[in-house]
Formats: sequence, C-alpha cells, structure tokens
Amino acid sequence: MLRMSLLATLAFALCQSAANAQMSHHQHASEAACEDAILRCASKVTPAFAPDGTLWLAWMAGGHISVASSKDEGRSFSAPVQVTREKLNLDWGPDARPQVVIEKNGGIALAFSRFRDKAFNGQVLTTRSADGGQSFAELRPITSSNESQRFVALGLDADGSVFAAWIDKRNRVPAREEGRKYQGAGLFFASSKDGGAVYSETHLAADNTCECCRLGLAFAGPGRPVVVFRNIFEGGVRDHAIMTFADPDAPGEVRRVSNDDWQIAACPHHGPSLSISPAGTYHVTWYTSGKARKGLFYARSQDEGRTFSDPLPLGRADRNPTRPYVLAGPHGTTMVWKEFDGEKTAINAMTSRDEGKSWSTPSAIATTTDTSDHPLLVSDGRKTYLSWMTKADGYRLLPIGDGS
Repeated sequence: MLRMSLLATLAFALCQSAANAQMSHHQHASEAACEDAILRCASKVTPAFAPDGTLWLAWMAGGHISVASSKDEGRSFSAPVQVTREKLNLDWGPDARPQVVIEKNGGIALAFSRFRDKAFNGQVLTTRSADGGQSFAELRPITSSNESQRFVALGLDADGSVFAAWIDKRNRVPAREEGRKYQGAGLFFASSKDGGAVYSETHLAADNTCECCRLGLAFAGPGRPVVVFRNIFEGGVRDHAIMTFADPDAPGEVRRVSNDDWQIAACPHHGPSLSISPAGTYHVTWYTSGKARKGLFYARSQDEGRTFSDPLPLGRADRNPTRPYVLAGPHGTTMVWKEFDGEKTAINAMTSRDEGKSWSTPSAIATTTDTSDHPLLVSDGRKTYLSWMTKADGYRLLPIGDGS
C-alpha cells in the first residue's frame, strides 16, 4: 500500500506539480517550525459559530487537537482547551482537518482522523463536550472497523442530530479475497442522536469513490443530508458526484456534477465544496484536470442535484488557482479560492445575489507571503466571514460583503 500511495502521489505531481509543491511546503514548513499545540502553530484550523454568536475554532498542532472560542469576531480568544490527551500522528493530508459542530445547548461535537500506520491507513476519532467546551469526553472510534477511515465531515441536522460521512476502505479486502478488482474506497455514514457522544451503526452510501479527497456536506432540509464527493466513474474517471439522502438512514442516487473526464490512477487530494441556500439551490465548487476542462469550477442545481448548470471557471490559470470554497450566506452566496502570483498567495472572492446566476468581479480580499491553510467560509447568521490561517500573519477572520 505504501508503494502504491507513493506512486499515486508521484503520478499526480506530474499533473499539478506547482500546487503540490505549495501544499508540501506548507505542511513541512509549518510542522518543522512550530511544534507546540497553540493556535499560532496550527496547520489546519476549522471554524464554527455557535447559535449565540460565539466563534469556535478547532485546530491541529503539535500532534494535538485543541479548541478555543471568541466573543469578538476573532480579535481575542479564550484559553485553549486540549481535546487530545496524548500526542497523535494526526492525518496531515492536504484535505484532512478537524470537524466541529456546535449545538443549540452549547454542546460541541468533534471528529478528526489519525494515521494508524506508515501506509497512511487512518482512523476517525470522535468526542463531545457537554459543558460548553471546558472539557471533552474520551476519544472514541466512529466505527469498530479496523480498516482505514479518513476525511470525515460533520453536519448538524435541524433536530440536533449529528450526521457524519467519511471515506472508508473496509470493502477492499473482501473484494480482493473474492478475486474482484477494487478501486478507491467507500463513502460511509452514521448519525448521533446525543450530540456526538455515540454514533449509530455505520452504513455504505456508495462504493468505489476516490479515497483521498475531502467531502462537501450540507442539508437540503431537516433530515436530508447531501454529500458531494469525488467519485470513480467507469474507466477510472475521477469526476465529482452528489448524493441527496431521503433521510439520515437512506442514501439516494449517485448523480454526476460535471463531465470533466479526469482519468487518473492517483489521488488528487483536492476535494469539493457544497452549500445549499434557503431557496434550495445547490452550490458546488471543485477542482479538475480532466480532458474536458482543467482548473477550478462552480455549478448550481435547482432540482436537488439531478442536473447542474454549465461549469463556470474560477480564477486565473496563470496563477495556479486552488482550494475553492462556497457558502450560501444570509445575504447571498460567496466563493473564495487561492491564487499564487510567484511572490504572494491571495484569497480571491466573488459574490452572488441571485442564487448563483450571476457573480461579482473577483477581488483579492487577503494576501500572505508565506504558507497558509485552505480558505474557509463561515457565517454567524448575520455576516459571512473568511476564515484563514497563515504562517506569517496568524489566524484571520475577515467579514465579506456577502452580496448584500
């Protein structure tokens, strides 16, 4: 497996050497320069707003997962609370990061993955705080399976249930024992009725999905999770697909987002983003290097993912656009992504006030001259913010116009 992973990484590097060089530099520079568990040393930071407007951050640094909160839009933070009790070999993959959701009663559900061996087999661990983030329960595996789980995504349903989806390799061994070819991994899911303390039995939503990309997760309505993921279609084509659940236990049909025709026997490490507006519009952003198109793209669906608009290209091709993220906020929809001009990395943004039919002119809203995390978007119900961790300038939370 290690040899296969190394060959896959090398193959993808030939397709996107500049992007991988930037990601690799980010990873190693951050880890080598700062080994403490404090926010300043974080390589991955995930934000979430509580219903009362408190901003919570979950981050990975120094082999630990920690959290802290802010009452003043990120200008100052509470004393950090260390979630992990011992140093772990946390999943440092470009698309891996801790996941956090905040309940109405102040409870906090967390999930993240660690590497269990040198072959990059992972394990998703979960925990919960019942006292507003002052302490966390002992870590629990999200599943009893001893196979690899990575790239977990968490979402909070309208009734307070926590829905989890992740990439899982438990079906590869049975397939090989039966002499069947097995590509990729499976998309698995589970839910928790007690705020992330205990998860239900896990189930397969779709098999033969790409094994190394983040998932996009949102809700089409109460009890209706929606997951966007990089799938493996016939012929080894790794294009994006979307699935709308009829309820938290009933996965729906796998539907294609776009025909990019990216045939590659490797791991792109560059997953999609999904947001669903109150009007029901599905907004999806993604990266591809297919025969049909290359770069970053956006598309929308107004029929629950059955059909999508023609892909809209994002960013300047000569500036290596990467890591797109979309959020349907309180006053419109916002997209952000990274671009690199040879000297600095910029976060560019576009906004839409008409459900993604038209967009503003792209503008740079933040820059840095050193390594940085992926740009994320988060909303407190009033504003949309860019959440961005940079090595040179630390953590930033910047309000965006939001199309209002």
